[in-house]
Parts: sequence; structure tokens; C-alpha cells
Amino acid sequence: MNARAGVRLSIAHGGPLAQEPGLGALTLPGYLREIADRFTDREALVLRRPQRIERWSYAELWARSMEVARALVALGVGKDTRVGILMANRPQWLSSFFGTMLAGGVAVGLSTFSTMNELDYLLKVSSVGVLLFESNVVKKDFVAMLGDLEPKIATTSAGPLGSTRFPFLRHLVVLESGRSGGAIESWDQFTARGRAVSPALIEATADSVRPSDAGAVFFSSGSTARPKGVLSAQRAISIQLWRFRRMYNVSGDVRTWTPNGFFWSGNFAMVLASTLSNGGSIVLQPTFVAREALELMEAERVNLPIAWPHQAKQLEEAPNWKDVDLSALRFVDPASPLAHHPSFVSASWEEPRRSYGSTETFTISASFPAGTPQDIGGDSTGEVLPGNTIKIVDPISGETLPLGERGEIAVKGPTLMLGYIGVPLDETLDEDGFYRSGDGGYLDERGRVYFEGRLTTVIKTGGANVSPLEIDATLESLPGVKAAATVGVPHETLGEMVVSCVVLAEGATLDGAAIQTFLKQRLASYKVPRRVLFLHEDEIALTGSAKIKSGELRKLAAQRLAGELPAA
Repeated sequence: MNARAGVRLSIAHGGPLAQEPGLGALTLPGYLREIADRFTDREALVLRRPQRIERWSYAELWARSMEVARALVALGVGKDTRVGILMANRPQWLSSFFGTMLAGGVAVGLSTFSTMNELDYLLKVSSVGVLLFESNVVKKDFVAMLGDLEPKIATTSAGPLGSTRFPFLRHLVVLESGRSGGAIESWDQFTARGRAVSPALIEATADSVRPSDAGAVFFSSGSTARPKGVLSAQRAISIQLWRFRRMYNVSGDVRTWTPNGFFWSGNFAMVLASTLSNGGSIVLQPTFVAREALELMEAERVNLPIAWPHQAKQLEEAPNWKDVDLSALRFVDPASPLAHHPSFVSASWEEPRRSYGSTETFTISASFPAGTPQDIGGDSTGEVLPGNTIKIVDPISGETLPLGERGEIAVKGPTLMLGYIGVPLDETLDEDGFYRSGDGGYLDERGRVYFEGRLTTVIKTGGANVSPLEIDATLESLPGVKAAATVGVPHETLGEMVVSCVVLAEGATLDGAAIQTFLKQRLASYKVPRRVLFLHEDEIALTGSAKIKSGELRKLAAQRLAGELPAA
């Protein structure tokens, strides 16, 4: 209650963290040890290759993670050393992540969608000391990219790199032996280094990790022109790994498939927690191809598919859709196209759609478990989770609003980030320690959270966050572009479609294809606008600095595209 005004304020508490059911070890080395001991001989993951099938048990996941940890320690990795992981979903992503934890380091998830310019920025801002990477992902050649960024990589044959461009980067390790050379060593050379390091030393190092220690960096586009590196504590990540097991409410022999990268915190938490915390198996697909995904789900008897709506739609449209046997599927939301497959046997499970969170809180801060009845969850985006406090504030003044009023969602709790790398914490949190999310919403009288959209301009497309400011800054570097503003237009399967609105300089003759080609060379594919709309100055107001006013732009773009939206 507000004693002065006599009104109830928009603030809700989730109860004590200590009373949350199902929590285990609150460090990542402890988490790995606990699941490896509990599910020792069960299959933890599988990757089907053209020549062979690779399967790891939980015991092997522990052993392979120890192998990476020993090699990292041999390279000089110690407490808080940042280790970059630039790989698609494959077994070594997991052993690299957990191996970094066992060695006392901080794992940095790097996007395989990165262009050379983006990779340059990510390596600089993250200050990684060791980079573990895959040479080729789809059409990207990361060995060539790195060589173009730093020629010393090709000429330095041994020892620390000594790069003035990347002053903290000492060692580079590539998975494929055929792509090693210069300063880049192969995975086999890397793991051989660790044989001289005692396993007992790694055990002692792992035991010294504390819940408050830094655990990992995941990048979030948020609403700024550059991706933000979010540093999360060991405890924050561990809580969510245990918590998602309860939120997904799956049981038995869980076999999970996803095509989405573990370098995104949401996919990391959803997949690893719902699977590994239950002793299940992750069915890996490094690159999403709909036809191959269906064959994989059939062959591995997948029962929990985790994919974004536009990917599920592509599965339904694949040529072999009606030919595969997906009768093993159990945990499929009724709204998913997979629930309409001819072989699917109807089930009552639904995914935990009533959830709210962000990378800054290492995913969910409010949620209801899967299967929560309508009379409890309503149309909300969850109840505040244990340990958390959520309040609704005036976006301008920061004052807590009366209950039920709409404003900005602010969050505080045990999974809140340690901070953005390179940004002072007092520039990120308010004076009471709350993270101001930039999201709009309200609380009801039962303490349920209602998320109503972004107050800032971030675009959420196909499960990814896209900063329009980053796209606009890149667009405006293109000769012939006078002004640009990128918006998200509602889309049936993507959520929002990225659309760039452009005002050309006098005499310029650029077309949409030329602009998209320019952006594809500089931005990750999911950031490239699917449509480019050309506007005249008299169609929309410009500011004095030739910037497009954004007020009605989203509405105008949607009207222009009505009836002609391209397929996802």
C-alpha cells in the first residue's frame, strides 16, 4: 500500500527462492556433476552424421567436458577467463560450455549468424582469451573471416597470438583438423594439451566455483544499435536449468529436438533444462532443413520438438510431411502445426506459453508451468517466480504506478544479470536495484504479469531480437540513402517481419534487392529486412537531422504491405 495516497501499488513478489521445489546445485559444475551422477548411463545427446551416429551418455558428457577443461587449464585459462564458443548445435558446444565452467572460466556464446563485421565487434567487446570454433556453418567460413580480420592468425605458428586488434585473444581452436594452421590449432591438438593436467586439479577448481561467480555471457540485441553482452552468474543460469524442468512439466524418456542455436539464452535454457535436468536426450540438428528435420525426428523418436512458429510451418510444408512417422511425439502444443500431423496421437500437454522474461534475467522471471488451467493463468504472461520482485513504473519518472495501471515492467531477483559487459551497473539498474526492461505491461490484483509489447523499438522476428537502430545505422552508410527507419510489421509465423523504410537522396537509383545485398554482407541473415519500402519526403515527416519520425511508420508499412506479405 502507498501509505500517503492510500492506494495499492503495482508490485508483486514471488516468495522465497529457498521454497522453490526442484532446485539442485547452484553452480554449473555442480549441476553437471549432479545430472551425470544421477543419469550416468542414459543417452544425453545424439548427432547423426552421414558417415556415423555420435551418441554421448551422461558419463561421456562429463568425461568430454573434463577433457576440454584440462585442455583449457593447460592453455592458462583460470578464474573468469572468457572462452568464446562459436559453433552450431553439436556435442562439442556442450562440452565446451561445461568444460569452461569446470575450468573456472566464463563461457561466451557467439552467434553463428555473425558477419565479419559483427564477429569483429563481438570478439572485441567480449575480450575472449580462447576461441573454440567450427570452421564452416552454412555458407560462413570462419577461418577465412578470422584471417581477414587479423592476418597474424595465419603467420603466428605457436604461443599466444599477440594481436593488437584482439589484445586479449591468445588461442584459437578449430574443430576440423583440416582447417588448422598458423595460430589455429586442431581440436585433437587442443585436447592433447590437457593430458598433462591432473583431473584432480579440475575437480578442485570446479569445487571452488561459487554461485555468485560469473558464469556466462550471452548477447542480446535489446534496443541498442549494438548487441549487448549480458553477464550472468553461476546461480542465475543454474536456477533456470532446474526451473525449466518444472515449467515444461515433461516426464519419462524425454527426447528433444531443436534447430535453434544454444548461443541464444532462451533456447539454451528451454532445451538443456527440459532435457538434461530430466535425464533425457538432445537430438542435435546443427542447421535447420525442414525435410531433414522430419527424417531426424522419425529416426530418433523425438517426443519434444522445440522450434519457432515459422520453422514449424516449414515442416508442415516440407515434401515429406505426410511420409514420416511422428507417432512418438508427446509434448506438442495444440497450436503447433505438428499437432496436425497424420501420425500424431492427440495429447493434453501444452507448452508454457504464459511466460515473461529476457536475456537480462537469463530468460523467465514470471511464468506458469505447462498445463496451468485457464482459471489460474488466465490470459497473463505468468506469476512472479520465487525470489523475484516485479513492479510497474512510469516510463519517464520511474515512480511505481497504482495496481492495474499500464507502464514499464521492472524486475529484480536472483537470476538478474551481473551487468552488461563494459557498462557500469549504476547505468543499468535503478536506485532500488531493478532492471528497467523497456517492456510495457501491468499487474492484476492476483499478482499476475501482463506483457503488452515493447516500449522501445526492438523487433522480435522468428524468435530472435533485432535492433532496428543497428540496421538503420548500416543502411545510412550506403551512398544514396538519405534516411532510413526499420520497423517490425505483424506477421503470422515470424511474429514480426523486419521492414526497412528508406528515403533516397536526390538522383539515387537504388532498388530493394541492391539494399538487401548490401545488408547481407554486413549483418546476420535474420536482421536483413524481408521488404524494403521506398518513401518520398512528402509522405512522411522528417526531423531537422533528416531522421524519419517513427510515430506512424509501423502502421504505414503494414498498410503498404497488406495483402502482399511474403511467406516466411
